[in-house]
Amino acid sequence: MNNLSREEQIALIYDKWQKMTITSDPMFGLVMQNKEICLELINRTLPNLKAKEIIQLDTQKDISIVGAHRVRFDVYVRDDKNNIIVIEMQVNNQNNLPARLRYYQEQIDHGLLRPGDDYLVLKDYPTYVIMFCNFDYFKQGWARYEFNLTCTRDHNLKFGDNRTVVIFNALAKNFDKSDEPIKSFLALMCNQGDNKSRFIAQIQGEIDKVKQDPERRDGFMKYELNLMDAKMEAREEGMAKAKRKILKS
Repeated sequence: MNNLSREEQIALIYDKWQKMTITSDPMFGLVMQNKEICLELINRTLPNLKAKEIIQLDTQKDISIVGAHRVRFDVYVRDDKNNIIVIEMQVNNQNNLPARLRYYQEQIDHGLLRPGDDYLVLKDYPTYVIMFCNFDYFKQGWARYEFNLTCTRDHNLKFGDNRTVVIFNALAKNFDKSDEPIKSFLALMCNQGDNKSRFIAQIQGEIDKVKQDPERRDGFMKYELNLMDAKMEAREEGMAKAKRKILKS
């Protein structure tokens, strides 16, 4: 892409915009800006939560702590009961999912606990990290993997830190009854839209609406062009340094 003209670069980025699906990070975030869709997705993934209202909704939320690895959450939500819900779309298996989610959880807590606060403040903010994957990380064939801390001697003894991690596998073929509400969304991740599902039709309608929005399209294209320019500049700077090093030696 480095040898393309500006017009050719713009054409490629525009084509990328038109081909984006719900599994594309930018599109997923833009669709989840619709609070009605986001709330229903949360209640389909966490039916016991029974969230009634989204109080805070941030997409592509940056968590930046000095001297620490930067994190950007696809979707960050606080509901009417102060539950903190982070929703992520993961399409590439980098074989680091548990470690990644451990760090995500830590960054969520950093944003909740202020200097001087007692640790008990965290008890008022149960956290849920939801990861939608188009691969089966744990290779059990399940649609849903849900984790929270329990005692190894007695699994009925809960640690009680109010943290839950839920990982969905879009490739699942067998679904429990409790997984039925999210089945159509997992199918959509595999480009298998359910024409009979009101929820999926609403999502697909929102995708079309986003793609037809010139402001959102132009924002995406500007971001991609700036990113492309930054990569080119970094590459050229790296080559210049290498040349200077060779000449010096």
